[in-house]
Formats: sequence, C-alpha cells, structure tokens
Amino acid sequence: MKILFVGDVYGQPGRRVVGEHLPLIAPGYDFVIVNAENSAGGFGMHFDAATRILEAGADCLTLGNHAWDHKDILLMLGQPERFPIVRPLNYSDPQTPGVGWRTFEVGEAGERLTVVNLLGRVFMGESANPFTAMDSLLERDDLGSVFVDFHAETTSEKAAMGWHLDGRVAAVIGTHTHVATADTRILPGGTGFQADAGFTGPVNSVIGANPQEPVQAFLTERRHRFQVAGGPAMLNAVSLEISGNRCLGIERYRYEEPAEEE
Repeated sequence: MKILFVGDVYGQPGRRVVGEHLPLIAPGYDFVIVNAENSAGGFGMHFDAATRILEAGADCLTLGNHAWDHKDILLMLGQPERFPIVRPLNYSDPQTPGVGWRTFEVGEAGERLTVVNLLGRVFMGESANPFTAMDSLLERDDLGSVFVDFHAETTSEKAAMGWHLDGRVAAVIGTHTHVATADTRILPGGTGFQADAGFTGPVNSVIGANPQEPVQAFLTERRHRFQVAGGPAMLNAVSLEISGNRCLGIERYRYEEPAEEE
C-alpha cells in the first residue's frame, strides 16, 4: 500500500493548500490520512474544515489535544461513515465519544489498514499511558497494517514510541510540534518513523500564527491572542509504502505555494 500522511492542517491557509494541492497528488496513493487537529482557526476541527479536507481526497482524519475545541466534533463523531475520524486512543474515560482507531479495507484487494491516533503525555496534560494503550490494542489479530499518528510534544517521547512499536506496526509518524524533522527512516524491525511530519499552513509564521504575536508574548512574558498568519501556505506530508507491518519506503513530501508577485 502507498500511504500519504499530511501533517497538522492549520487554519484557512492550511485548508486552502489542501483543497488546491491534495486533489493533484491523492490519486497516486492507496490511502490518504490527514491530521486536522488545527484546521479550524488553529484550534480543533469544525464541520466545514472536515468536509473540505475529505472532499480534497482524505480517507481518514486524525486529531490531537484540541479534539474537543469545537462542538461540531460531537456531531461528526456520531456519523462515522460520513466522517471517518480517529480521535486520540488513550483517554482514561471509557465513555469518551468516538474511536481511537479504525480499520479500513484499502484498494480492490481489500487490504486491512488500521489508523491509530495517540496523545503524548510529556508537557501535554493528563491522558492515559499511550505505550500501554498501544500494547493492549496490538493484542488484537485483525488489525492488518497499523499506522500510528503520535500527537506529542517531545521528540524523545515520539522516538521512544517508535522503538517500542518497531516491528509491530508499519509506521509511527509524529504530529503537534508543526516543524518537520529530518529523522525520516526505517527502524531495524521494519517500522517507518519520523518524529514530526511538519504542519500544513502559512509559511511565514510561528508554527501557524502571525509572527508578531508570539514574538510579543516572549518579549513581554504576557499572554497574547494569536491570529492565523496570512501569505503563501505549505503542505508537509510523509509518503510511505508498506506491506503488512513493514515499511518498504518512506520519504518527506513538501509543497509550497508560490508567493504572490508584488
């Protein structure tokens, strides 16, 4: 299977570049996963964002620590056939709406692909242990190939997860920090890994926000309201080829909109 994983979509610029560019490249893949964690103004996902990303060619949407920022998410989680959403698996409350993993049948052969979304715990607030949550899930024998979107703050926690799952899942790709890492590789046991896919949103920004506001926050040591930056947007993704729970090839993918001529 050829899989494309698109990093955190951020605000209207991220939705725009996904809407314009993803339809051009999605036909080259068997399955497209998009992290839509920040697609609604940088915080969470609403109905319009989910609809536009799915129409652009996404087959599955993953989330993260802003999963509950918009009330639309509860309505969408109640329509799993229309909105194939995977929210973080490792919530402590068993009554949490939605699912933390979904298995899809991909292509004419109906190969099984399970998409999992995990939340990290370092600097991320409280959640259940993502390592033991994955161990419990992997006791099942009907998952097929397993792809993990690990939404976490630190590269160390993401790398540890990659090594913990090496040979047991097809890929562990990180999200949340919005900066693509240069550690793309296949681990010794055959698992594809990258600590962060990077984000899909405004190029000239501080991880999506207008640069002036984060700069002022650091200068003044006071909270500032962040606005989504304007200008050209980029799409960061990871392209993978997998067979079972082995990654045969992995590489970074990046597209950047041309700047407008003055």
